[in-house]
Amino acid sequence: MNKPLLTVLLLWFAGLGAAAQFAKFSLVFADLSAFYSTSGAGSLLGFLVSGISLLGIVFGLAAGVIVARYGVRRLLIAGMLLGAVVSVIQATLPALEWMLAVRLIEGASHLVVVVAAPTLISQITKPQFQPLAMSLWSTFFGVAYALTAWFGTPLVAHFGITSLFWVHAIWMLGMAAALWAVLPRDVIPPRTRTEGLLRQHLTIYSDPAKSAPGLAWLCYTLTFVAILTVIPPFIAPESRTLVLGIMPLAGISVSMTLGVLLQRWMSAVNVVVLGFSGAALATVCFAISNGNPVFVVLLFASLGFVQGANFSAIPALNPTAEGRAHAQGAVAQMGNLGNTLGTPVVLVMIGWMGFYGLIVFALLAYGAGIAVHLGLARKRAKITPA
Repeated sequence: MNKPLLTVLLLWFAGLGAAAQFAKFSLVFADLSAFYSTSGAGSLLGFLVSGISLLGIVFGLAAGVIVARYGVRRLLIAGMLLGAVVSVIQATLPALEWMLAVRLIEGASHLVVVVAAPTLISQITKPQFQPLAMSLWSTFFGVAYALTAWFGTPLVAHFGITSLFWVHAIWMLGMAAALWAVLPRDVIPPRTRTEGLLRQHLTIYSDPAKSAPGLAWLCYTLTFVAILTVIPPFIAPESRTLVLGIMPLAGISVSMTLGVLLQRWMSAVNVVVLGFSGAALATVCFAISNGNPVFVVLLFASLGFVQGANFSAIPALNPTAEGRAHAQGAVAQMGNLGNTLGTPVVLVMIGWMGFYGLIVFALLAYGAGIAVHLGLARKRAKITPA
């Protein structure tokens, strides 16, 4: 196996470890709720899953700036090691307040990995292979959840909930060692004056190349987890289990096949727009057909185009390592924001409008995704006319 391919795979494995930081708590949430039930802080238990997102919402963009400033390799390995240490502490099942505090620290590990790893993938991959490499990276979340469920469930059943944290710690430590061995040393850019957090946000989100993937990712993440969460009652019981299993797999398969192929003839941005358009059309058909589950599968298949191509748009729009790190930070921040807000917002809309609240919510998000990429593309064209 050639070294660039090996390195990309190891970086993807690192991403699986970062995604498992969410998945491991989702898998054993019921067990942890029972364990901490005597603590009298039931209202705080939800933060065991979502607490890792809070840091990403506030500091996601700052993570991109820090990674670019202090070295991608250095901070990636540090983030993996921090993740390993955190999992070891979690394996001791400390008091709830300490578990929550450690969970927030784990958010820093997660942020650094999901910013640094794809930035490195885009740096070491030749342009003709970037669509495939970035589409592979885009699958890390779904694959990690599936692997955690498949292998983590029997592990926990035989050895208890702490075994999952120990295995995760070993994985993070092993990937840190492997990446230390294969990644080239960082070339640190000259230090410049550091902007304040607010100024960083204004600078990056006003840049139509750095901000486009992140803002479009917000539109994607607003709906992905939210629809998976609220859709079951709107699907016929006899097909519900099958459809819920197929939906995320449809997106991954399209991302890694048709999504990659289309980028040979279309720009990554246009593939994302196509994906949002297909998702909007499938949403309309789902409404017209009064909930035909085929259209839910087609909706998630269409989102597969967005999933891979939006990550490919980061190196396509940002030629420098610094620009890619900044854009990846925006994606991390907007992804955390979308995952946090999506489900509460759609539940409010369903409570207000019923079934059509779900439809309107999805159409607004996908329409916004199309508008973001097309509008910022026009802005880039004005800045650098052909």
